[in-house]
Amino acid sequence: MNEQISPAEHVLRNRAAWNIMARDYVEPGRRNWQEEPSWGIWGIPETDVHLLPDVAGLDVIELGCGTAYVSAWLTRRGARAVGIDNSPVQLETARAMQAEFGLSFPLIHGDAEHVPLPDEGFDLAISEYGASIWCDPYHWIPEAARLLRPGGRLIFLVNGTILMLCAPDEDGVPAEDRMIRDYFGMHRFEWPEDSSVEFHLGYGDWIRLLRRNGFEVENLIELRAPEGATTRYPYVTPKWARRWPSEEVWIARKR
Repeated sequence: MNEQISPAEHVLRNRAAWNIMARDYVEPGRRNWQEEPSWGIWGIPETDVHLLPDVAGLDVIELGCGTAYVSAWLTRRGARAVGIDNSPVQLETARAMQAEFGLSFPLIHGDAEHVPLPDEGFDLAISEYGASIWCDPYHWIPEAARLLRPGGRLIFLVNGTILMLCAPDEDGVPAEDRMIRDYFGMHRFEWPEDSSVEFHLGYGDWIRLLRRNGFEVENLIELRAPEGATTRYPYVTPKWARRWPSEEVWIARKR
């Protein structure tokens, strides 16, 4: 188990940002708690993505759980889920959803780069836009490896690499149909109108990082927006996301 340490600067910045943004995720969280699993900003059904293994009887940790709807989905499928999140306000929503829908599982306020739980306690670690983009991968990937038992799986959903190369700095401006950022050196992303910090890597860097921490990549699912899809997020249009992958799911297994 990792010893208690002071959170990094980006962890504190993201906590403050998400304590404010959390109010915008109460109703979406409530809808997701009530629905069958679907993924990403386009709400692509699990029946189309086939992202999840059979989780019945598995110990699962959701890294950056937010309102914890993914943990709720997994609990209903027979998993023993635990959620950890950086924002206490997001966890307030998660606890309210647990009470509203009569479903209980542990929720931890903490940093997914330093999880206060023992080694090799889980069969699956999962993150949908949680630790996967808001934590430094050079810290949270080793932590996921520490938490997983041998043979355990890591599944995480992130913004598509091509999308990040085409995304302007301006808030609310959708991705262009050309690359406007450098691919080499991708890591930490900051925005002029936002205090939060995101992390995105190129494909080679992801593969090397995962392998260095004992993972074998099993699949990379590039999500395509369905016909007629809509999203409340302004940074990408359905037309763009029909041509190029706006989201990616990485699936890896610990050796």
